[in-house]
Amino acid sequence: MSFLKVGSEQIRLNGEGHLAEFDDWSEDVARAMAEKDQIVLEKCHWVAIHFLREFYGEYETAPSPRRIVKSVGNQLDSRGCSTKKLKEIFPLGGCKHAFRLAGLPTSYCHAC
Repeated sequence: MSFLKVGSEQIRLNGEGHLAEFDDWSEDVARAMAEKDQIVLEKCHWVAIHFLREFYGEYETAPSPRRIVKSVGNQLDSRGCSTKKLKEIFPLGGCKHAFRLAGLPTSYCHAC
């Protein structure tokens, strides 16, 4: 078990670097994780992250990579967002990286 320092808080992480508790997530937590991964979160990241959190919050499971690409792409622009683009903006494993930044449990990365 490890911890992520966010401001004055210590956020508990599991052995794979995912949040131990879904409800511990905040945008500041996502920024701290991204900083540790050496990326700056931009609009495309936030659209994907918020989509993942909303989907998981409603269905208690993660969406498939295809669902992510379709939903996130439709929100961003008419050209859409490809799997390649998601892998580019989440360089540490495409949707698996996005799931971690969105605070989803490790076990929900089975679709990627």
